[in-house]
Parts: sequence; structure tokens; C-alpha cells
Amino acid sequence: MHRRQFIASASIASIAAAAPRTALAQADASSQLDTVLDAAFWGDKQLSPESLTSAGLDDGRFAWARHAIDNYGEGGTKARMALSANVLESLKRVPESGLSEAKQTQRAIAIDMMEKRLLATKYDLPNVGNPFVVEHRSGAYVSIPVMLDTKHPVETTDDAEAYLDRLDAFAGELDAETEYQKAQGARGYLPPVWSLEMTAKQIDALMAPAAAESGMVSSLATRAAEKGIEGDWAARATKILEDAVYPALARQSEAMRALKADTPAGDGAWRLPRGEEIYADALKLYTTTDLSPEEIHQIGLRQVDEIHAELEPLLQSAGLTKGPVGARMAELYKRPDQLYANTPAGKAELLESLNEQTAAMMEKLPQAFNTVPTQPLEIRAVPEAIQDGASGGYYHRPSLDGSRPGIYWINLKDTANWPKFFLPALTYHEGVPGHHLHGSLMQQAEDLPLLLKGYFISAYGEGWALYAEQVANELGGYSGLEQIGRLQSWLYRATRLVTDTGLHYKRWDIAKATDYFQNTIGLTYDRSLGETQRYCVMIGQACSYKIGQNKWMDLRAKAERELGDKFVLGRFHDILLEGVMPLNLLEKRVDAFIARERGA
Repeated sequence: MHRRQFIASASIASIAAAAPRTALAQADASSQLDTVLDAAFWGDKQLSPESLTSAGLDDGRFAWARHAIDNYGEGGTKARMALSANVLESLKRVPESGLSEAKQTQRAIAIDMMEKRLLATKYDLPNVGNPFVVEHRSGAYVSIPVMLDTKHPVETTDDAEAYLDRLDAFAGELDAETEYQKAQGARGYLPPVWSLEMTAKQIDALMAPAAAESGMVSSLATRAAEKGIEGDWAARATKILEDAVYPALARQSEAMRALKADTPAGDGAWRLPRGEEIYADALKLYTTTDLSPEEIHQIGLRQVDEIHAELEPLLQSAGLTKGPVGARMAELYKRPDQLYANTPAGKAELLESLNEQTAAMMEKLPQAFNTVPTQPLEIRAVPEAIQDGASGGYYHRPSLDGSRPGIYWINLKDTANWPKFFLPALTYHEGVPGHHLHGSLMQQAEDLPLLLKGYFISAYGEGWALYAEQVANELGGYSGLEQIGRLQSWLYRATRLVTDTGLHYKRWDIAKATDYFQNTIGLTYDRSLGETQRYCVMIGQACSYKIGQNKWMDLRAKAERELGDKFVLGRFHDILLEGVMPLNLLEKRVDAFIARERGA
């Protein structure tokens, strides 16, 4: 069943309204909770065909999903919010008193999840931390080509036909998304002028090749040929691009440029209607704390000074003795012995080094973890078409069915951004023992409901990945100048606290934010600019990393202090199996761990 047929027989609104109702008829609290969580998971998935494919669940009764893409228009946002409100109501009806300790934790996580989603309804936005429909980092023009190339399978004739259906649907969703952004723009919710211009240029770049030469055509044609799937796939895909997708992209590009005249001046959230309120809620969303912007700004300043002090003797020993820490770090970035050539061969050598680091760390994981991931990890370069707007490095978790590995993406637009001394910290953050280990263990956790297996809270997950860089240090993952890279990674995130609050609370412009970022850390100007541009459209998210890491470090120190000889690191790390949770709940779970271990 294709997407349009599916919507005709069971509307998105009816899914949102009905999903968890059956839970209330269950005999006991535990069964009620399981039913609500299960219905919430499948409700989410039915509203997102792409996530069904990503999870490897687009078969059987959900085979229609392989032929469909998500709803990128206003209707999609309203359906997701309606579902979340209904799930929240159902969760609150489940009596906590009848649940086990583990089930109480799952209920608390799910309630917090829905409440965080619904923060955006106060402002009629798609997401309180990502208030713009289309910008230089996100939109259908970014996600759909990557999804088709990396997640949509091409194993059978039906898969190839499904690819064409999705390509055809892409055009319609682009137009729906464009209209949604225009409507939000009329209310004052537009990205900064430079982001709109970058977005238009990236869309133009996507349709710069002749349709027949597009990666969206070659991805299908090449993979179909490799599998011996007969058909004129290239010609059919080309026609869809020429007749539908390219015109829709052109309309979106034109709309982004037209909106430049209407966007409020400035760069931070303060420029938006109710911008200060939005930023406060975005910080709640991403840090899961009630810390004020001023408190976060001061934490950042203090930790920048502390990490600079730790770096000082390491820089001295490396022969970097004069000038501010940031300037000396910039010198280290330029050392020829630390650089890979910005050529295909140099990029291949860089990727090989990351694979070697990952393999070596995998062998050491049993020293700190009772359970290690079984899912494979691939390391890939970010596709060239989206390099300009993409992050430096990021991770996609494996599919639930094991058909697709975890992927650690690294942006290789310019290898000068990735000196050798810095790469191990990034690799441990994105791979193991960072995001890949964490995401894989959650998928492997037998007692975790499906809704929570793929859940992500930035403060918890990014905080874990940053803490994992320290675990890698304890396992001997760094040598020589790589210790500078480890501390710079932490400095990077402390600087984010200052820069993000500077932009959105203290009303810095992007030039001041970029100067502070570059001078404090020593990154290249282009990379520093890319970072600050990211913070302008992902409001508050940059604060989640260091606030989360601080909590993980504090809670581990507390457990070690209170348990003494009874503290076992692998057992402490088993808390990952309980699922992602807000930091206040994580603290309660660590307290429960301490109590159990003390009594053992």
C-alpha cells in the first residue's frame, strides 16, 4: 500500500487520536504501560515512513512505508503533536503505584518525552529547539537524498519501484514544506538572512547536475544493476527529477531568497516573536535542567578557564610557549605533520586511520563494559552535496533489524579541519565508547520497550559521548599530542556554552560569536563560522553536551566516592541499559545503583 492509499484508508489524524486508547482497558498497571508505550511507538512510526525504513521495519503490514516519505508540511507537525498529547494523557492514567521500579522509570521517561515534544505547541512551532521549517542544515532537500542513498534498500524490483515512488513523493513534500515555511515566515519565524541564502545555494547545488547525472538517479541505477534488477531505472528516475523534483527544488530555492526580505534582523533567538521564552524552553529541552542562560554562560566561562589551565603544560611540552591558548592551538592545527592531504588519497588515509582507532578501542571495551555492541560500525565521508551545511561529525544508529550498520559520518570538505591530534577524541565520541556503543546497547537491551530503544535526549546522549572520551582515555586511547585533542574536545563544548548563550541571550552577532569561538579554541575560521551558524538554527542544543558531561562525571565521582572498593565500572555503565532519560532522573537512578551496590 502506497502512502496516498494508506492515508485514504486510515488518516494521520485517526492514528494520532486512537493509538494508545486500548491501554486503559488492560487488567494491571504494567500491562497498561506496555500497551501505551507500544502504541506510541507504532503511532510514531506510522507518522514517519522514513523511520520505519531506518529501523528496518518497513515490511509485512508496514510494507507501504517503503514507498512513502514523511509529511514535511504543517499537517505532519500537527499530527505528531496530537499523537504526543494523546500518549501523554494515556501515560498519566497508568497508576505508578502498580509498577515495578524499572517500569516506573520507563513511565517517567515517556512522560518527559511527550512533555518535551509538546513544548513547541506553546508557540505553534515544529520544534522549540529547531523552530525553522527549512534552513541551511535541515529540510527535505537535505534528508531525502541521503535517506534514499543510504537507508532505502534496493534488493528487489519492488524496492526499485518504491525508490521511484519516494522520489515522486519528494516533489510534493518539498512544495508542502515550502508553503509551511512561508506561513511560519509570515508569523516572524524565519532563519537569519545568511541561512536563507545558504539554503538557496545548497538547493541550487543539488539540482546543478543534469537530472541524468544526479546522485538521486545514479544511486538507484547503480544498485539495481549490481543486484541484476532489470528495468530502465535511470531513465525513469531522470524523468521524475526533470518533471517534478527539480521544479519543486527551484520553487523552494526561489522562496528562500524571497523570504530574505522579511526575516528579522540579527542572528539569535531574541529576534523571534517570544524569542526569550523560546530560548528558555529550548534550554530545558536540550539540557533537561532549569539552568538559566546566565548560569550556563558562567559555567562555560569557568570551564573554559579550567581547561585552558590543563592545556597549558601540554602545549608547553609541545614547544608552543607563547601567546593565548587559542592562538597556540591554531599553530598546532597548521603543523604539516598533523595534516592529511586535502586530496582523495589523503581523505582515504584519514578514514583508514579512524577505522584503525575504532578497531583498537573495540578490543579494549570489555575492560570498562559488561556488554559490548554487536552491531557493526561503518565510517563514511559526508556526501559532497551537503558538506557546506552539515556538521563536522555525526552518527546514525543501526537499524533495529540489523540490516544496516551504525554509520559515523565525517565531513571531509577540508581535511585541514581534522588534524591528527584531534581525531581520536572525535572517533571515540561518535563511535565507541560513545554514540555507537550507547545506541547499540539500547537496541540490545531486552527489557527496554521499542519506544525507548531509539529515543535520544541530547543532554544524556551527547553528555555520555563526551564522558566516553574520558573513558577512552582511561583505556589508553590517546598518546602524545592526542591528549591535547582530548582536552580541546572538552574546551570545544565549554566554549559552546558561552557562544550559544552569547548569541541567544546576550544578543551577540554571529561575527562576535565566531571570533570568540575561534580565539578560544583555535579552530580554523571556516569551521568556527560553521559552528556558530549551526547554533543560530539549532537553538540551545549546543549547551547540552557539556552540561550532560558534567552530570555524568559528577555522578560517577559520587558513585566512586560512596561505594569505595565496591565500585565496579562495568556495573556503573550498565545504567545505559535502562534507556535515555532526563538528567534529574539519571541522578535518581545512580542513587538507586549506589544503594543496591552498597547492600550487595
